Amino acid sequence: MHVIMGGTGHVGSATVETLLAQGEGVLLVTRDADHAARWHRKGAQIVEADINDVPSLHAALKRGKRALLLNPPADVATDTDAVERRTVRNILEALNGTGLEKVVAVSTGGAQPGERLGDLNVLWELEEGLRRQSIPAAINRGAYYMSNWDSQLDSVRANGVLSAMFPADLPIPMVAPADLGRAATARLTSGIDDIGVRYVEGPADYTCNDVAAAFASALNRPVRVEVTPRDQLEQAFQSLGFSEAAATSYARMTTVSIDGGFDRAERPIRGEISLDAYIDALAASL
Repeated sequence: MHVIMGGTGHVGSATVETLLAQGEGVLLVTRDADHAARWHRKGAQIVEADINDVPSLHAALKRGKRALLLNPPADVATDTDAVERRTVRNILEALNGTGLEKVVAVSTGGAQPGERLGDLNVLWELEEGLRRQSIPAAINRGAYYMSNWDSQLDSVRANGVLSAMFPADLPIPMVAPADLGRAATARLTSGIDDIGVRYVEGPADYTCNDVAAAFASALNRPVRVEVTPRDQLEQAFQSLGFSEAAATSYARMTTVSIDGGFDRAERPIRGEISLDAYIDALAASL
């Protein structure tokens, strides 16, 4: 039985779908069973547990042999770093004594120690915690999610403007959530010796100009990129509803990623879904 945290989100859902298609047993962990009803109908077992209730999460993890670990994103109106670092600690505590034979964690390219770096330092702490405990751990560092562009579909359709926090011509490793789910499934079902860090990327790098071109093709209208200047990043995040603390973390994560050239591997796990295919499907779905 595979225990799947975050099974109603992008990556978790893709993992559940792939596992079920392969005939694997799935136990989906959710705070609200109603949100996972469609997966129950498809054959997954459902268990309610709260990441802020360590005993309930521990009990859920004990029911499986292997588990996918996903640290949920915090509400951006809060201090996201503080909330997400606390939930990382809860995950690590809940693993103790579960008897799991292997875990797979979803992390991020560029994960590194530091403060106020958003996912980069939060997921580094998850990685380090897993390296210190006894359960064999596989870590998938995902590239920039193509789904991060989903929220702009309506505004791009209406106004023909794609807002970007990155330079328009900067190549960025990107990946579709479905490909991350397939990569997670592959490592959940592989041998116990398949551990350590692997990178998961799409078939190619893409720029924000490429994203605009993909939207233009899918929506059959001109689309231009509007880049937020570096010195206005925090203000831009706050205008989107981020708390001051969260805006600082996300702005620093963005600039560190730009300046560091993104974290790369010579032989990443390559997904199949191109940016054009992803945006075409997004535009067709709404």
